[in-house]
Amino acid sequence: MLQKRTIVLAAAGLAAAALLAWAFSPRPVTVETAPILQGRYEQSIEEDGRTRLKDRYTVSAPVAARVMRITLREGDHVSAGEPVAVLMPVMSAMVDERSTREATARHQAAVANVARATARIARTQVAAEEAQLELHRTEKLAREGFLAPSRLDSARLGLSAARREVEVARAERETAVHEQAQAAAALLPVTGSVQAGRPLTVRSPVDGVVLRIPQASEATVAPGAALLDIGDPARMEVIAELLTTDAVQAHPGGAAIVERWGGPPVAARVRLVEPAAFTKVSALGIEEQRVKVVVDLDAPPQAWRAMGDGFRVTLRILTQQVDQAVLVPVGALFPIGDGGMGVFRVVDGRAKLQPVELGGRNGNEAWVRSGAKPGESVILYPPPSVSDGQRVQARRP
Repeated sequence: MLQKRTIVLAAAGLAAAALLAWAFSPRPVTVETAPILQGRYEQSIEEDGRTRLKDRYTVSAPVAARVMRITLREGDHVSAGEPVAVLMPVMSAMVDERSTREATARHQAAVANVARATARIARTQVAAEEAQLELHRTEKLAREGFLAPSRLDSARLGLSAARREVEVARAERETAVHEQAQAAAALLPVTGSVQAGRPLTVRSPVDGVVLRIPQASEATVAPGAALLDIGDPARMEVIAELLTTDAVQAHPGGAAIVERWGGPPVAARVRLVEPAAFTKVSALGIEEQRVKVVVDLDAPPQAWRAMGDGFRVTLRILTQQVDQAVLVPVGALFPIGDGGMGVFRVVDGRAKLQPVELGGRNGNEAWVRSGAKPGESVILYPPPSVSDGQRVQARRP
């Protein structure tokens, strides 16, 4: 009986000791883990951009005119040479009673000037005939020796001068006739003698689609006023403004991807990095030096048919691409030692500190040259309580 009681007490003591050991033993730290993968690594420059047509044509009025109502609408297809607008001559300005009287007076003065110029022609012609008769008398007397040769020369010069006066009088009359016509034209709107001018048809310079019509209704426009914009939506490009520190990594011919435009990602290629930078003030008031980069869309138009001119997009220019790279989530990395990086691998339920050598990193994942193998698990965002050899437990999803 005593022996049985001793056995029971010993068993109870062992159970209590085991319970105390379990209660005070370190518990596994719950962590979030992720697998190490092998795949394609891409490093890129990401910036907001906008789409624009490669060739955009603005059809404008060549002269001041009255444009008839444009029947085309945005999105209509037009062919090269097809009429897109009709221009009519601009009507003369309306005049009041005072302006009418002034114009009438100017016209009457012009008529009087014509009459005066006509009378002057008649007077100069009489003077020319008189000079002609004087020359005949002088020549006769000079042949008979009654006059000196100088008098004959003076008579000849007098006839030449009289003939020049006739020419001047005729020119003045022609000028007066033109001024009379000009004064009479100023009275045409008042007398109702205006005749409709011939219309001028404006035609499309290229095949394309109507993009914008600034003035669809009938109106009077100045020379050079834009009537409508025409372009080909199938010829699209993307322009972005990169920081100069990022633009040096973008090269013509480099691969790019257009994303976040409302459809699937579209493959593209860098065509131009402009050689000159410009200063731009950011939303925080900081002056930045930026460079414009132009990208061509490689995908066929069917892949981005819904993308229009001036759309906001996200442009991702690829600067580094590696196939079959060992990929580790960026959240698993942390600095160790003198500028090195490391991760915690999960081995048999314990955290194992592992230094790694990085080949590159982007916003989501890092390319590990050495120190990690595909298929292993690493701890994401390791908490301060995790150390080398610490027992860990993966958090259940």
